[in-house]
Amino acid sequence: MQALLTVDGGLAAVFAASFLAATVVPFSSEAVLYGYLKLHPEHAALAIALATLGNTAGGMTSYLIGRLFPARRRFNEKTLRTVRRYGPAATLFAWLPIVGDGLCLAAGWLRVNWFAALGFMAAGRLARYLAVGAL
Repeated sequence: MQALLTVDGGLAAVFAASFLAATVVPFSSEAVLYGYLKLHPEHAALAIALATLGNTAGGMTSYLIGRLFPARRRFNEKTLRTVRRYGPAATLFAWLPIVGDGLCLAAGWLRVNWFAALGFMAAGRLARYLAVGAL
């Protein structure tokens, strides 16, 4: 286990990049994961799991921000309509660039069920990272 955690700090970088990419830092966690998988394909399952965990944690951080600071949020009406219509299921697409952060913030602001939002976010993000892993 010690060897896994010290492989060039790569697994920690995959987690950190995935977390930050799901918050306010605009960059591609997929590129970090892809690079790591090219160097260490034997750790694919663990890297994909950590990327999913980190990215989901980042999305839930945005959800929490939307929930805790509702008066300071302004949302695109289309985003609000989407979350109102589909509820937590809308967060399945929270991994999408540009609109994903808005979906997480709006879900928190609208106080959709956090546990369901967590599950949908994780499922969407896992599917994306599995696709990256398949490349």
